[in-house]
Amino acid sequence: MAKILGIGGVFFKSTNPDALKSWYKTTLGLNTDAYGTNFVWRNPVNPDQKNFTQWSPFKQDTDYFLPSKKDFMVNYIVDDLVAFKNELLEKGVQIIDEIAEYEYGKFLHIMDSDGNAIELWQPVWSEYEPLVNGQTPTLTL
Repeated sequence: MAKILGIGGVFFKSTNPDALKSWYKTTLGLNTDAYGTNFVWRNPVNPDQKNFTQWSPFKQDTDYFLPSKKDFMVNYIVDDLVAFKNELLEKGVQIIDEIAEYEYGKFLHIMDSDGNAIELWQPVWSEYEPLVNGQTPTLTL
């Protein structure tokens, strides 16, 4: 059975994402960039492996969360996105799109029973890490 391994990202709408990122940078010390920031953490099963959680404010009028009308979306890290999708289909879960593949991972969007969009991500950490290298606060879990 495929499973969720952790939270890959927290995405939310903002009336002014650039000002909000600036506030978090100057007030709370987050090292923000055009997308927000990443937090790096060690995989508890494989401590040598770095994993990341993305924090990103989006413009208030984004359509990225559609068909959800909510102001947020959570990204969950999964171990096998194809198997997970098949299990979700068997359970009657609403699948929003097809699996999209990028060099840093596979993505799929679904809806939960409360109308929240969920992004599922099967990362390729070796490709994702260089995108955020040197810009990530480290969490010790």
